[in-house]
Amino acid sequence: MTRKKPTVLDLRAKKGKGQLTMLRLFTLEEAAAAEEAGIDVVSVPPELVSHPDYRKVAPTLFSMTGVDHRSAGTRDDYLRLAGKMLNAGADAIYCSGSLATVKYLADEHIPVVGHVGLVPSRNTFTGGFRAVGKTADAALAMLEEVRAYEAAGAFAVEIEVVPVEVATEISKRVNILLWSMGSGPGCDVQYLFSEDILGENRGHMPRHAKVYRNFAAEYDRLQRERVAAYGEFIADVASGAYPEDRHIVRMDPAELAAFRMGLITK
Repeated sequence: MTRKKPTVLDLRAKKGKGQLTMLRLFTLEEAAAAEEAGIDVVSVPPELVSHPDYRKVAPTLFSMTGVDHRSAGTRDDYLRLAGKMLNAGADAIYCSGSLATVKYLADEHIPVVGHVGLVPSRNTFTGGFRAVGKTADAALAMLEEVRAYEAAGAFAVEIEVVPVEVATEISKRVNILLWSMGSGPGCDVQYLFSEDILGENRGHMPRHAKVYRNFAAEYDRLQRERVAAYGEFIADVASGAYPEDRHIVRMDPAELAAFRMGLITK
């Protein structure tokens, strides 16, 4: 059966019926790989989703995009950005701004995804980059926050680094989709960064990340090969081994003779 790109309605219909997969991508090559592998949902930067080749390589990936709300401008600016991105090929807009902004976008029929738990742009209010919702009061407050996103019109919310028991119970009690990043399997989508899966991340590795390949080691190997190739080129130039006859163009002998005769008068 030919795969088709899901709509918001399609995703909502899968609520409580298993988990979908989601990646954060940054390149066309990653998008093409996600398409071929069969990933369901992706989060991509605006410059990627608006690339003229993006939908050529990723025709069926449900693609969310957005910007940090601190650089988005006014609500009208946010709305203009959302319209531009949807027209460029995005399927949904991530919004880390206020519930009022989420409602403003949703009222204009923009598919909006909110964010609860560890929200990087708001981490100072939750004590930094740490798990959120570890006390009963905090967990109950998060349930109300998710319900508020649903009431504001968001169709999904990313729930990041929240205790598995909390995320699971919240998911059971709401109709909004929960996209889990480090919040366990009781949600509707499992979300990881491509750079973590591929082992490209050389910095802090989140607890929830799972490394499936070691691209960093391969990049290191390629860098060593790059340096070695450059060194061999330098040595060949110094010794005269490069260029060889096959690397250069020669004149027709008759034209060369005429050229040399012409040089006599110069």
